[in-house]
Amino acid sequence: MTDIAQMQEQRLNALRQTASGAPKLPSNPFFGVGPITDATTDEVDSRLRRIAFDAWIEKTYRKFDDRGNDIGGFTTAEISRSMHRGYPADKILTDMMRAIHRYFGFPKENRMAVGLGGGHSGFTVCIQHLMNANDAGQRLYVDTPRPESDPSKAAGFFRQSWATQLIEMQRFAEKGCESRIHFAASEGVIPTAAELSSLGVSIFVGVGHETTGANAYTSAEIHELLNWLDGDPANRHAVFDATSMLGAMPWEPELVSAVMAKCCLFMPFQKAIGGISGYFVASFTPHALALIEKNQQDPAWAIPRQLKIAPPIDPRQPFSAKRSVDAGPFYDAGEDRMLGGVINTYSALAFAETTFGLLQSEARVGTIVELNRRSAANRAVIDEWVKSHPLLSLTVTDAERRGAAVTLLKVEDDITDAGIHARIIARSKQLLGYEGITHPNGEYEPGLDAARYVNAFPGTPGDYRAWVGGIREPDDVVALLENLQYAYLRAKIVVLEEELAKQGVTFEAPAKADGAVRKDDPNRAYTVLIADLVGLRFGADGEPDYSEVKAYIEEKGGSFHLGPLGDRASLEKGRIHFFYQPNLSTEAEILPQTDKGQYDALIAAATFIPKASVFPLGGVRIGAGTGNMGSASWGGGNGEGGSAALMNTPGINSRATAQMAVKAILKVVPDLPVDRLHRMVAGGDFDTGRQLKDFPTAKLEGRKLAVLGYGNIGREVAKLAKAFGMKVAIYAREHHKRWIEAEGFDYAASPVEAASGADVLSVHIGLGRLDAATGTYSNAGTVDAKVLGAMKDGAVLVNYDRGEVVAADALDAALASGKIAHAAIDADLFRDAATGALSGPMLPYLQLEERHKGKLELLPHAAADTDHPSRVTGARQAVDQIFDVIRFKSVVNLKGDLPEGYVSGGSRTPAGIGKVTKQVVAEAGRKSELLEELRQASEKIAAITGALSAVSDQDHRERIVERYTSLLVENADRQRALLDQLGLYGPAQG
Repeated sequence: MTDIAQMQEQRLNALRQTASGAPKLPSNPFFGVGPITDATTDEVDSRLRRIAFDAWIEKTYRKFDDRGNDIGGFTTAEISRSMHRGYPADKILTDMMRAIHRYFGFPKENRMAVGLGGGHSGFTVCIQHLMNANDAGQRLYVDTPRPESDPSKAAGFFRQSWATQLIEMQRFAEKGCESRIHFAASEGVIPTAAELSSLGVSIFVGVGHETTGANAYTSAEIHELLNWLDGDPANRHAVFDATSMLGAMPWEPELVSAVMAKCCLFMPFQKAIGGISGYFVASFTPHALALIEKNQQDPAWAIPRQLKIAPPIDPRQPFSAKRSVDAGPFYDAGEDRMLGGVINTYSALAFAETTFGLLQSEARVGTIVELNRRSAANRAVIDEWVKSHPLLSLTVTDAERRGAAVTLLKVEDDITDAGIHARIIARSKQLLGYEGITHPNGEYEPGLDAARYVNAFPGTPGDYRAWVGGIREPDDVVALLENLQYAYLRAKIVVLEEELAKQGVTFEAPAKADGAVRKDDPNRAYTVLIADLVGLRFGADGEPDYSEVKAYIEEKGGSFHLGPLGDRASLEKGRIHFFYQPNLSTEAEILPQTDKGQYDALIAAATFIPKASVFPLGGVRIGAGTGNMGSASWGGGNGEGGSAALMNTPGINSRATAQMAVKAILKVVPDLPVDRLHRMVAGGDFDTGRQLKDFPTAKLEGRKLAVLGYGNIGREVAKLAKAFGMKVAIYAREHHKRWIEAEGFDYAASPVEAASGADVLSVHIGLGRLDAATGTYSNAGTVDAKVLGAMKDGAVLVNYDRGEVVAADALDAALASGKIAHAAIDADLFRDAATGALSGPMLPYLQLEERHKGKLELLPHAAADTDHPSRVTGARQAVDQIFDVIRFKSVVNLKGDLPEGYVSGGSRTPAGIGKVTKQVVAEAGRKSELLEELRQASEKIAAITGALSAVSDQDHRERIVERYTSLLVENADRQRALLDQLGLYGPAQG
């Protein structure tokens, strides 16, 4: 190919066809395995399947003492290192043979042999037992052309080699004659019954065309074969290589049943089932068994003992002695047992894996009738796809002859050079696998891992070959075809570029994108109002120190300004400018600066933002709630209806709040009068031996804490309480139940259920949504008389959430009755500078404090908002979110609806706080050293706990305990620490 213009055009055309990127991947990339596979979707699914297999082994294969008592299950480790005969190996083999016989629908009168070896050796065994070179009248018909003849060239060497074995057996037998073998004129065609009869054929041999050439028999051909067999069933036999036929017979169910009953089928199950060891099974009709018995009386060749299905009747006799088919390693379905012994080199685990795989397949797909139907349906899916995609065509042109287990495709392209075509196909398989492909300019395309081992057998026509039987979903089949087409076109681009390079034509490597694409205007200065403190620690000047956040903004390329926005025109363009005014408080102070959108965005913490304030690009509240963010830009605290993005920084102050809540509890529980004891001891007025008994108390351990809400703060409080040994019950919405219980807490379906019998109640549910009609929040008054009444007498209430969540009148009554001994409240309180009038959610509690002196501890919403590190961390994250919104139109920690034109950046919380996101897991995956350490710790834990769970013998279990207790505890502790370090401990998002 030397036409540069033509190559350029073909390259551009391939680029256009692949411009939209790679198609959807199949669920499983392994298309080079048989019609019955484990069908696992990825590495995790495969490992989970292996664990499920281990559990199934332990449940299915039990140990019994000499009295018949069940004393535990066998493990895969025990079976793998044991001799493969006796119990349970014999039972495992019998179970496998029973499962194969039952699932694929073999009739009871047909026996099934098992032997060592894969495809070629197993096939040879079947023929060796049926064909007898000493019988001059025996004629065979093989449905493939004579090896090395011109018609055989399309078959490839695989089918030729199988046919060659028949010739060689006749050629080297003392009385053999290869002229007794009739070969077909063309591939995979069954003659009519009359033609077979006229040839004097007594054995028909099918050598597995669908496996290699993806062509199957037609329904009419199968009918003809069955008619021929029925003409003389005692003396006519048919044997198929059924590697691809099982589960993929595209004929009517009645015809399938007839084939299973009247034909002998050879199956190399290490391929067809995905087993881990090479073995085969073969079903024989009663008439075929009679022929084998007859052949044993006058054998034409010696068969290796591992492959022999007819050992001597007397095991002391040599293999040349009289044999009996009844003593062979057969499964007899009528008696449901194995006949004959089992050679100890069989793999018991491979047999068990086959049984397990069949059971899994049956659970997923259904009966063999359904599997055959699905295989035929997948064949139709391929037919339809190819009709509308001219690049790929089906090698087998006759629709009825196309296989239902394997598809064989060839490329129909304008590349006429055979060498270039071969290079494109080879490169496409690199892209389909894991190797990927590299362009001449150095640009690398990573492997798709979409389809591995889609190689056509050497010598057979076609470019791609894949197993597409009914075990696969139709979507997977389409995904395979889409990926084959895409990979070919991308490989074509690379090979054409290589050819063009030889002609001096080169292509520049595309510029690599450096991170996310900027969407801000470089000719504009952006402004952000910071309306709250960003540092709570006092600096040298006696004022709260903002230096950490100022430095962070400047490090990110922003500008930090003290005071309000002045002349906007003087601001440097292309930058984000932050204006720090932490003392803004009243509407009268805020509105003149914000009513016309003077600031593009806002950062606030506790300051109440008026509705008329305008922030067109968004706002961030430092903290979890957004009730104070009243701007109409985003439609109020719920973030609904506006055109700007409303965000928060959940989890930033969760630990500070939770620790303050626990501090409130510890002040009164245990109820030791610490101040009084201090005074007595300091005054020398205490005798420990005599007076300590007068001050009994009880520790936190064993007491019940009820937590309302499973948000970031509620979960942190629960974790701290658990560290004290408290019993924790959490009320939350039902979808949190699985995570609450996974962390070892009790789930409560209602606040009353959580509070029932509780010593302490801590509230963390938030106000909920505002009802515009009534002006009340959905969670107001949740802690009412019923909730408080369910608690133990003398209980403690902590409300570091929102003051309105507790019904003040109910608390008043509970304090008066002694139901509540102490309450700690943290709520906002405001004083009007002009009138001195008080307002805010703390107001109702002030009257209670007057009536219940010493029983209430009141704080001005200070539990979270007085922690300097939390405020700095929250401010930094708020700055990050503002940068993301302005520069990339990406919204992190969105509250409410996503504005048009923006993308969601997911959620972000400090490590270990809040829900575990996909981003957190992805980041953990990049920390290879920690992840490897976690894997090693987890695998050791799994090995030891798995052994403790599986081993029933007390002495054995005690040996494990003696040897591995230290290792188990060490790795359990390390695993927990690593999970915390990687941020993987907690509920998952979504």
